[in-house]
Amino acid sequence: MSDNGDLTVRKLAMWGIPLSLGVMGLKMVAWWVTGSVALLSDGLESSVNVVAAFIAFFVIRYAQKPADHDHPFGHHKAEYLSAVTEGVLIVVAALLIVNEAVGYLAEPRMLDAPVLGLAINFAAGVINAIWARLLIRTGRRHRSAALSADGQHIMSDVVTSVGVLVGLLLALATGYAIFDPVLAILVAVNILYQGWRVISQSIGGLMDQAVEPQEEEAIKQAIATHAEGSIGVHDLKTRRAGTVTFIDFHMVVPGGMSVRQAHDICDRLEDAIRAVHEGATIAIHVEPEGEKAHGIRVKVVKEV
Repeated sequence: MSDNGDLTVRKLAMWGIPLSLGVMGLKMVAWWVTGSVALLSDGLESSVNVVAAFIAFFVIRYAQKPADHDHPFGHHKAEYLSAVTEGVLIVVAALLIVNEAVGYLAEPRMLDAPVLGLAINFAAGVINAIWARLLIRTGRRHRSAALSADGQHIMSDVVTSVGVLVGLLLALATGYAIFDPVLAILVAVNILYQGWRVISQSIGGLMDQAVEPQEEEAIKQAIATHAEGSIGVHDLKTRRAGTVTFIDFHMVVPGGMSVRQAHDICDRLEDAIRAVHEGATIAIHVEPEGEKAHGIRVKVVKEV
């Protein structure tokens, strides 16, 4: 990630704290004026957003620290820890919602001041939708796992808010107050699913998961078309650590090739790969011809 990208991610993480506090405040006001357990469940999920915003801010700052003696590959994986923590908090919020809603199943009650409460909740949902789209788009552009996870969670909060509004309008239209706690439980199920998604995606990063297939194909194409002078490339490996992608492979060259010539090919390959995968950290192991190829192979395009 470039310095400008780092700064953009940090700024968004910082502004996420007051914004999440404001949205949570609006949703709790909506619950206070209506007494709706479904709106309370929506507010409880937003409280997780507040905690997650604080965690994301501090973790992103730590993850962007430069490599040092103790962490020679950088601190990028810290972002995955933030995302996993957020996933766990989402699950906790869902359990709190279920605990609150079950008590209302036996004695459901109609809402107080429903129009005002739903209007406030709708306004909070619109703010969340705009913010979530910005976080997801920026997180993907700059490959920030923490920012993307925060945006995905807030977007699930938007879906929750829409479901709550629809359900409460249904309760008001039909006169059946039972829709309120039932909807809260359905919201909790959706939140559990979102929590599982966030955790599973982040664990993939902690386990050195390879890049996406389309990204790997772009890397292979860059190697194939810019490795002129070498005999072949094999044992291509990729892994992602937060905002950085690590790429390494073995390049076979003629036994009589000079170190300078092999080095020039490596420089050309590094430039070509970074052109399609900005900010990649690349390691190339040069081998003389006759070595047995293994792993993922790339067929070098010969100059006509």
